[in-house]
Amino acid sequence: MKFSVFQISRKGGREKNEDRMGYCYTKASGLFLLADGMGGHPEGEVAAQMVLQAISALYQKEARPEIEDPKAFFTMAIMAAHRQILRYAAEQHLMDTPRTTLVAAIVQNGVAHWVHCGDSRLYFVRHGELLARTRDHSYIEQHQENKPDVPLPDKFNRNVLYTCLGSPTKPVFDVTGPVPLLQGDRILLCSDGLWGSLDDAEIVYQLGQKPVGTSAPELVERALMKAGAHSDNVTVIAMEWETPDTFESTRGSISTDSINDGVFASTVQAGWLDSSVDDLDDAAIERSIAEINEAIRRSAARKG
Repeated sequence: MKFSVFQISRKGGREKNEDRMGYCYTKASGLFLLADGMGGHPEGEVAAQMVLQAISALYQKEARPEIEDPKAFFTMAIMAAHRQILRYAAEQHLMDTPRTTLVAAIVQNGVAHWVHCGDSRLYFVRHGELLARTRDHSYIEQHQENKPDVPLPDKFNRNVLYTCLGSPTKPVFDVTGPVPLLQGDRILLCSDGLWGSLDDAEIVYQLGQKPVGTSAPELVERALMKAGAHSDNVTVIAMEWETPDTFESTRGSISTDSINDGVFASTVQAGWLDSSVDDLDDAAIERSIAEINEAIRRSAARKG
């Protein structure tokens, strides 16, 4: 398996960077992850980091050396990460839960699978043309799909999502794949700091013009410049698929042919999935949510 990859994250005009990204791979499989911690809730960066650590830990456990059923893996991993955030919120006695979006892709056996929850996006580009893009779990995108001829209010907030990881409700997520990969195909994962400043046409054009090691950082700089002083965090991770006969060793190029079975590499900060998370059933989740809601009620009563 051969691919080129480049990842970059910039704080922009925010006080802190709540985005997280990374990738992992074995001899026969690669996992690419990006999470955007949500403002307006506590510790978004913690939620984003926990999700990456939980999913990469499960990937290390299940990729032997590839994921047998990517759709089943995504479902299991997302719910485990979601429960991990709820457990953390309950243990820390937080009055609200940390929350995050997620977009992730698995490439193996010459195909790609991906999943997303929220408004972090994946773009799939071939020969400079957009073949696929994830659809945001936002009210504005839902409205545009269901009622394209009905105008939205002038002050409608594009950032309002109806699902994410870490909220007291079960997350909604979409899984796509398998999608066959051809030489030169490019997959871009990004936070809304990128697509909120640049439209799809510009993202696709720039991604298709140059290698990902050049196009990805240039896209980030364009987004920061266009957004100005009030820019959101801007994070991307871009992958270009390469076939064996065209592989060239350049910056960011990875060939897994020489690594042994059982070897696991990762750029995700070391961490592990709480071993007790498997015991967190629906009843335990409901208890955690009840504890959080009770803390909110007590706080509101004191302020009143």
